[in-house]
Amino acid sequence: MSAVLKRHRFFLLVAAISGILYLALSLPTYGQTASSDAATSSAPDTWAASADAGVSFPLPRLTVEVGNTENREDVSLTLQILFILTILSLAPSILVLTTGFTRMIIVLSLTRSAMGTQQMPPNAVLIGLALFLTLFVMAPVGREINEQALEPYLEGEIDFKEGIQKAEAPLRDFMFRQTRRKDLALFLNVAKIESVQTKDDVPTYVLIPSFVISELKTAFEMGFLIYLPFLIIDMVVASTLMSMGMLMLPPILISLPFKILLFVLVDGWHLITRSLILSFN
Repeated sequence: MSAVLKRHRFFLLVAAISGILYLALSLPTYGQTASSDAATSSAPDTWAASADAGVSFPLPRLTVEVGNTENREDVSLTLQILFILTILSLAPSILVLTTGFTRMIIVLSLTRSAMGTQQMPPNAVLIGLALFLTLFVMAPVGREINEQALEPYLEGEIDFKEGIQKAEAPLRDFMFRQTRRKDLALFLNVAKIESVQTKDDVPTYVLIPSFVISELKTAFEMGFLIYLPFLIIDMVVASTLMSMGMLMLPPILISLPFKILLFVLVDGWHLITRSLILSFN
């Protein structure tokens, strides 16, 4: 028992000091008791009235009421607010699935994987670069949405429903230009939509997944072409090490400097960024 006490005497001392400090802080002193009694005796009648009411200090009250309305505009405004909040909560998904962000981030991530630089550049850098490239590519679409839908709606020239339709048109046109007919036909056949004469006959819920899988295919095609030169470097380095009998030396350790050197000499970031931007035209 004494050996245990000696071994843990430091922790016991800390616990004892903590208990003493807790008791000293929790017990009121005589001066504090007297001052509190004096403050209670000299309090105004308003404090006494509030104490009788069961409230010692004012608190904010938040109530949620559900009632009936006689004006349809109130219901319409409430539904519009709920719709806007839903759109804001789904904004990241809309940004990823209806713009060129998917292609950007996949190509940049495959480039990093092909070089074998692990986490360099970091994910935050790749996502930021993909985001700004997406804003650059989508700037004409955003400008058209602002001129045709947002400004007329804010000025009261069109209503909310018409504003949504006019804002949807430029975005649909952008997605149509990047969507393959084969992918679009797939979802049209699954949805059993046969009478399609113009682009307006294609529903948006059919266009968006068609656009997404087309973007995925384009991104992986570009990533494959980026992988090829780095794959050749890995094969050359691996065969060289095997011919020299250096089987225990990882080839990635030797090929990584050559990959970085090749990427810098050809100005790889410039070529990839240019290819990504021009691929949307």
